[in-house]
Amino acid sequence: MAFLSILLLLDATTVHLAQAQLELLRKNRPIEKAVPAETPMAEIPAGEFAMGSDGVRALEDERPVHRVWLDRFSMDLHEVATAQYAEFLTATQRSAPWQWNSVDLSQPHDRPVIGVDWSDADAYCRLKGKRLPTEAEWEKSARGTDGRLYPWGNQFPRNDLANFALGARFSYSQVLMPVQSYEQGKSPYGLYHMAGNVWEWVQDWYATNYYEASPERNPQGPEEGQFKVLRGGSWSDLPKYLLTYGRFKLPPETRNSYTGFRCAKS
Repeated sequence: MAFLSILLLLDATTVHLAQAQLELLRKNRPIEKAVPAETPMAEIPAGEFAMGSDGVRALEDERPVHRVWLDRFSMDLHEVATAQYAEFLTATQRSAPWQWNSVDLSQPHDRPVIGVDWSDADAYCRLKGKRLPTEAEWEKSARGTDGRLYPWGNQFPRNDLANFALGARFSYSQVLMPVQSYEQGKSPYGLYHMAGNVWEWVQDWYATNYYEASPERNPQGPEEGQFKVLRGGSWSDLPKYLLTYGRFKLPPETRNSYTGFRCAKS
């Protein structure tokens, strides 16, 4: 019982620190401007691409390869950064993300925000007049139309192409990289960190066999589900999780140090 009391006290202290920092932000605390308040977007042209994969390396939920037509849309060039998310918090009554008490906006202001659940990411995008990308939009933005394995091509990941395989111990300033970094690792449309840094929430519910019945035009994912889809891999993951067609799933209320997001717009 004594041990449980200590855990509850520590948890309450963490929440208190995060909320105290949030109150400072809402009192017009100055924020270093290293990333633009409005993220630049890349236009992804309308057309077909090959989604998913076949063969021995593809997992069951990544099969089969299927042709998908997407209307034109735009995608954020980079993941939402802590400085941008701090401004969102000052404008709303949203709860602070997990681990927000460790954010020093004079330093890792240009790192991707983590500790946000799916509804946090959805609310941020909506406030900006955007939305979370569909899973199909995310994949096309990462791999283009030539079926590449990684955003930069088919070359195996290296530490000058992506931020990955750093273990499990989290620190904003030590394991996350600025959202506008790794020039050589950009996708065909110029998007940063479509592999590594943080997993990214997308709009879709998850279903293992969705690709077997996915619509040919503008698929939106299943109508309901238990999990939401994430894409791209994180700072902690091995290279196999950085594949452009790789899928991951989590309950939408999950907050952790591996997950962030970016926005899209029709």
